[in-house]
Amino acid sequence: MKPIKMVDLQTQYLKIKTEIDSAIQDVIDTTAFINGPAINALKNILKKYLNVKHVIPCANGTDALQLALMSLDLKPGDEVITPTFTFISTVEVVALLGLKPVFVDVDPDTFNINVDDIKNAITDKTKAIIPVHLFGQCADMEVIMNIARENNIYVIEDNAQAIGADFNFADGNTMKAGTIGDIGCTSFFPSKNLGCYGDGGAIFTNSDELADKLSYIANHGMKIKYHHEYIGVNSRLDTLQAAILKVKLQYLDDYIAARQKAADYYDKAFTIEPKLKIPQRFAKSSHVFHQYTLQAIDFSRDELIDFLKEKQIPAMIYYPVPIHLQKAYQHYVKAGENYPISEHLSKVVFSLPMHTELDEEQLEYITNSVLEFLNK
Repeated sequence: MKPIKMVDLQTQYLKIKTEIDSAIQDVIDTTAFINGPAINALKNILKKYLNVKHVIPCANGTDALQLALMSLDLKPGDEVITPTFTFISTVEVVALLGLKPVFVDVDPDTFNINVDDIKNAITDKTKAIIPVHLFGQCADMEVIMNIARENNIYVIEDNAQAIGADFNFADGNTMKAGTIGDIGCTSFFPSKNLGCYGDGGAIFTNSDELADKLSYIANHGMKIKYHHEYIGVNSRLDTLQAAILKVKLQYLDDYIAARQKAADYYDKAFTIEPKLKIPQRFAKSSHVFHQYTLQAIDFSRDELIDFLKEKQIPAMIYYPVPIHLQKAYQHYVKAGENYPISEHLSKVVFSLPMHTELDEEQLEYITNSVLEFLNK
């Protein structure tokens, strides 16, 4: 049996090595390292894949979120609603821009932002909502967009973990994750479902005005070289990374199918195990399984993780401390506010290996090892 990894990028690369190496060599041969032809090529195929009007590549997923907020002309003290059970980037950029993060709890089954809590968190200072499509499936974007329209609030989708997921509206319409809100943001970090071989990110929007502004802000605020209409930043996707992503995007649907097959194997093994709660599939969204995250019921997940480690099986905890409990962000929490679901999840969730290269022998070994621990 091959060694088991949380993410097996090496085996994935070897399967498309010829195409990847050729794409990299083309960039080196042309020496078009900044804003080379692969950038526009990637933009065009991403637009087609996502059915979105504009794609603005940038340096990483965190920059994508920061650029999105910068494009909205928000003022210091304006409030941005975010879940507290997420990776720090979602909230970090809000604080960095002098805005106020307003935390809300999450759904106990899907781990995504609780839409009822959004309604309760809105004030006259609320200017944006950042739903996070956590672990690979969409938050309830239909309800979120309705709330946003009723209150004249922007929606920025944090789609770092769910690129390729479909959201199904009540009227039968389907849209890709990241293309529903005013702006969508993604990360191409190597472990993502569509990952490059370094840092990378992108922003999606159907607004011509926002697209222009985002592209200028990402390039030092320039419309014309050396003429700066906005305060901007330097956030570019390298041509080498774009060339790699252009190859890998051709395989994204296959990668998603492989992840879903692995998730189905896990589900079948664990569904009837009373000590485990398998990840719930949200009826309105497909699930692309960036992570396969279980909940431990009445046992120590840390002891399980140690047991798996002895068996050469990695496992991870996403996320052990909700953001409202992080030292740097506690001053944003009002006295008496609490987020019981997020705090509970942080104590019981754990994620098993999930990637495109898991084979049946590995999956059988992983699931048997988990069940061995639970039944010993």
